[in-house]
Amino acid sequence: MNSQQTDQVEKTSEVVHGATSDKEIAKPSGACCMKGTLHEGEPRGTTTTVADIETYVVEPSKDKANGHIVLYFPDVWGFFNNGFLVMDGFADAGYLTLGLDYFRGDPVWKHRKNRDDTTTDPGFDFEAWKDEHMKFSDEAVPRWIAEVKAKYGNANTKFACVGYCYGAPYVCDSLAKGGICTAGAFAHPAFLKESHFYNLEKPLFLSCSEIDHTFPNEFRNRAVDIMQAEKKTFQVQLFQGVEHGFALRGNIDNPYERYTKEQSLKGIAEWFDFWLSQ
Repeated sequence: MNSQQTDQVEKTSEVVHGATSDKEIAKPSGACCMKGTLHEGEPRGTTTTVADIETYVVEPSKDKANGHIVLYFPDVWGFFNNGFLVMDGFADAGYLTLGLDYFRGDPVWKHRKNRDDTTTDPGFDFEAWKDEHMKFSDEAVPRWIAEVKAKYGNANTKFACVGYCYGAPYVCDSLAKGGICTAGAFAHPAFLKESHFYNLEKPLFLSCSEIDHTFPNEFRNRAVDIMQAEKKTFQVQLFQGVEHGFALRGNIDNPYERYTKEQSLKGIAEWFDFWLSQ
């Protein structure tokens, strides 16, 4: 980063910290978030209610359990097979994993004939849907986290968090002052402001795709500039040739897309392993 870029980061930092401006750095979920393929597999977790919100819980095997917890913040597809299988993947890595349905049974895939259909109901107002659910999830996530901590944690428990698309802001919030997580990660994020990166206090892993409407190159580079200038702890994983949604809804019949999905999960789990072991 050259001196001119550094000066610009520092100026923006002063403005943001003065609460006069907070530029968008990852766009809201868009049409690209409606795309995806369903993955085959039988989820092995169960659902329960935490803080009055339906919650998927999957336990690690006793021989792999590390005593720590991963909080999972879904994308706009909410509770669906792919998400359950990804949560199972974090459990396979040794973590008790919990994810919440902040869409309350109303994910975007319900606004089409079925989850396999790619045609959205022409009467579906995506913008209104986002506004309604974000208002609820912004209020619900903090109390859900508090109840998860009280119900499932103990004095030795450490927490990590992962978010996909819509879930990314809740990762950043959990890594800011007052957040409970030791480390976090997101993939193909949405709904982020520059302040999310300025406010980071714990390590963040960014799993990114080259082709991404919500987090294009200029936004990703801006996020990196901020984190470098502010001396945040981070790692960027970038996959060429895949699109927004690759880490959760990619076509796993395509060998490369399957590889990037698996490497994203593996990289995130190893990031958690390192930081939670410190």
